[in-house]
Amino acid sequence: MIAFVSGPVAALAPDTAVVEVGGVGMALQCTPNTLAELRIGQHTKLATSLVVREDSLTLYGFADDDEKQVFELLQTANGVGPRLAQAVLSVHTPDALRRAFATGDEKALTAVPGIGKKGAQKLLIELKDRLGAPVGNAPAVGAPVTSGWRDQLHAALIGLGYATREADEAVTAVTAQAEAAEQPNIGALLKAALQTLNRAR
Repeated sequence: MIAFVSGPVAALAPDTAVVEVGGVGMALQCTPNTLAELRIGQHTKLATSLVVREDSLTLYGFADDDEKQVFELLQTANGVGPRLAQAVLSVHTPDALRRAFATGDEKALTAVPGIGKKGAQKLLIELKDRLGAPVGNAPAVGAPVTSGWRDQLHAALIGLGYATREADEAVTAVTAQAEAAEQPNIGALLKAALQTLNRAR
């Protein structure tokens, strides 16, 4: 079991980070929120969860142990695999997810791609008392971004290897989306920005 990896960030992609550990590049599947905090060349420490399949070994990386534990707990529910669990954490922080379960918030769960109304109801029943109470003051949906969301998003895009001009254009393209939301979510904005960049190429 690989509990965590620690080392310099060697490469970043829209859904993956490569961390150099003892001369070996470890590829980790990460959420946009986690990737947005990483920079190529900077040292990082990510909690990890190894998912073993007959034809693959996939390492998932997390900002902290709490996110990792929620990722693993989500997979104890019927029909939830690692990809869906990661999708949930791409939309909601662990505390926001706890609040959604504590209040029976179906809408928060159906905001996750791949979860419909029936699936949300099923998850609420299966996991309601297992996630525990929120430990912070997270909002109900996702991780909030302060008025400095532009700088955070721009830095994340530069960290992913995009040129300054491309990052500027992508930030401009998602400005309306960010300003329309009461609590802009850096993960959602990063996804939208990457989509505009992919269309432009």
